[in-house]
This record gives sequence, C-alpha cells and structure tokens, in this order.
Amino acid sequence: MSQTRPNARPHRPEAPIAMPLKIALLTYATKPRGSVIHTLELATALTHIGHHICIYALEKDPNGNGFGRPLPCAVNLIPAQPAPANIIDGLIHQRISEFTAALQPTLGQYDIYHAQDCIGANALSQIQATPIVRTIHHIEAFESPYLQQCQDRSIRHPHLCLVVSDRWQQALQTDYGIGATRVVNGVDRQRFSPRPSGEESGIRHRYGLSGPVLLTVGGIEPRKNSLRLLQAFAQVRQKHPAAQLVIVGGATLFDYQAYREQFFAQVKALGVGVGNALVLPGVIPGAELPALYRCADAFVFPSVKEGWGLVVMEAIASGLPVVVSEQAPFTEFLGPQQACFADPLDVGAIAAAIERALNPAIAAAVVRHSQAALTNYTWERSAQQHVQAYRQLLKTPTEECYA
Repeated sequence: MSQTRPNARPHRPEAPIAMPLKIALLTYATKPRGSVIHTLELATALTHIGHHICIYALEKDPNGNGFGRPLPCAVNLIPAQPAPANIIDGLIHQRISEFTAALQPTLGQYDIYHAQDCIGANALSQIQATPIVRTIHHIEAFESPYLQQCQDRSIRHPHLCLVVSDRWQQALQTDYGIGATRVVNGVDRQRFSPRPSGEESGIRHRYGLSGPVLLTVGGIEPRKNSLRLLQAFAQVRQKHPAAQLVIVGGATLFDYQAYREQFFAQVKALGVGVGNALVLPGVIPGAELPALYRCADAFVFPSVKEGWGLVVMEAIASGLPVVVSEQAPFTEFLGPQQACFADPLDVGAIAAAIERALNPAIAAAVVRHSQAALTNYTWERSAQQHVQAYRQLLKTPTEECYA
C-alpha cells in the first residue's frame, strides 16, 4: 500500500553513477553527541568518495570554535540565540525557526537534504525542501504534545527514513508503518586505537586518574542510566576502593536538572567523592577523547535506550573491555564473548559485569574477541550505503517512497 507524502516532489531521472551528489547534512549542534559525530564522520567519508557536502549546524556559543576539528567539507554554522529558560517547547520551536530561516535560501541547491534529528527535519518540512532524508537514531516518548508532534512530523514527512539498528527499523515498521532503510555506523580506527600517542600521562595528570578507571561517555541523564551506574560503582568500590568513574559529556538540548539533583543526592548518600572517585570533566575537546579511552581500564555503558552506541565501538577500537546493556542494539553487533553484558535495570548485575571487566583474564579475552566486530563497521561502507539509498530515492517517484 503506497503512502503519499505532504511535500511531494517531481520524479527525477537517476544521475549518472559517476556524477557527484550535492548533499546538505543537518545536525542540531556542534557539541559531540552521537548523531553529531555520525554527521561529521559521514560527511568526511562522503567527501572522500567524491561527493560535495555542506554541513549545516546550530552553533549555540557565539565564541565557539564550531566542531573543534578540521573537516574536508563545507560547514555552515547557524547562530542559535538564547531561548526561554526551562521551556523546552519554546526552545525547540525557536531552534526549528533558526534552521528554517537559514535553509530557505538554499532551496534547489542540493540533490539531497539529509537531517540527522527532529529539528532539522522539521525545518526542511516547513520550507518544503526536496527530497528530504531523515536518519532516525532512536524514538523518544515525549510527554509534551508539541514535542511528540514535532517528532512524528520529522518521521512521517521525509521521503526516506534511514536507521542504524534493527531495533529502530522494527519500531518504525510497527509504530509508523514505515519501511526504513538500514545503514551501518562506523569507527575511525586510525583515531581510536590502543597505540599510545604520548598524551596519556598529561590526561591522567589533568583529571587526577590513578585507577582502576571506569569510563563512560554521554553525561548524566536518564537514558544513559546514570543513577544505576553510580549505585553499581559504589558496590564495585567495596572491592576496588581506588576505582574511579569518569563521566564525560553532557551537552544536550534537554534539561535533566531533576535527574541530576537526584544523582548528586545519591553521590552524597553513597559517600562518593566528586573529583576523586567520581570525575566529571564535562564536554572535553574531541582531540583528547582517544587518549582518554586509553587511560581507562574498562568502558561502562548500561544505557536503557540507544540508537546504536558509537562510543562503545570507539572503546572497543581503543582496546577496552566494554560493559553494556544486554538488549538491542548492543546485542545486534556484539556477542556474549565480546562484551560484559548486564541487565540495565539491575544494579547488582551492572556491578557484577564491571567486576568481570576488571578481572585481567576476563578483560583480555573480551578485548580479543571484540576486535572482530570492528571489521563490519567502517565509515566508508556507511557512506557507500548512503549513496546507494540517495540514488535510489532520486529515481523513485515520491508516491512510491514508502510503498
């Protein structure tokens, strides 16, 4: 059964296979989050195989340095003005409007407009860009009717939806009746590797790391299961009193203040010293991250909802044993010998998995087995899959896009 789209476009003949595509890639921020990193790596890989890319991103800090890394493609940073405090609906509405104003003059300049998130997809829908591609990394359950409408529109209006995991491919089919195209993520094995760079000693000194060091990336928020991870860490410290938990990141559009207050109340109740046992560097320069992985003894990521888990693969490439939730999407790309799995809702199970990861013999076996997973996930392969999906879209009439 076919489904017509609200922003119908005329049929275009397929471009010759050798003709480079002009692609606008949209991301909501310049700070490192999973979808932002996906955008940068995809843009780099697409450029390297001969396509013309421009990244459009909202830049909150007027004195910021963009993505903080050199990129081989064009970048257009869109100033994001201060928004109403503590009103998430107003914030999202303003961010969509800022994206819309910046993108309106670009209509017709690109073969593909590709949004990595709800904000960019809504902006493209408003200006009736064509064709629109949306990567859906995961689906949220919003309490706000406005946010839920924005999410639904960002899923239903694009001409093509892409996903990076079987879990969300199935969810889109079940909940929206949309047959999304599956593409892979990747990992840069030149950047993330076990080979010391000489920066490790400086990073250990800067953050006061002695060990054993448990690293996680993503900040303190409900989806990352930070509260249960903290409680599990407190149990681990009973056997490893010198253990340290390093939580990197935290830049997000959403305000998790109530959850953070609960987290720090638990920090105090559990007697976990901030700055010693618990290290909170916040968002760090991207150039520091590879060496920080190498300073850790294990990577801990008992997330309850994830699009895929780019940081897990970065940790594996860096030679770390990983502790992850025993659920999709992690079980899609890691087998029982390649990770220390845990029930993310069971604090004791998370603690036991961390204990396994700190056991030298178990850790060595997990690291050895997990390396095989790396070969299946490269950004070059991801870029090639994207181009195949783009070209198929360009030769498919709109009314057949979701047949």
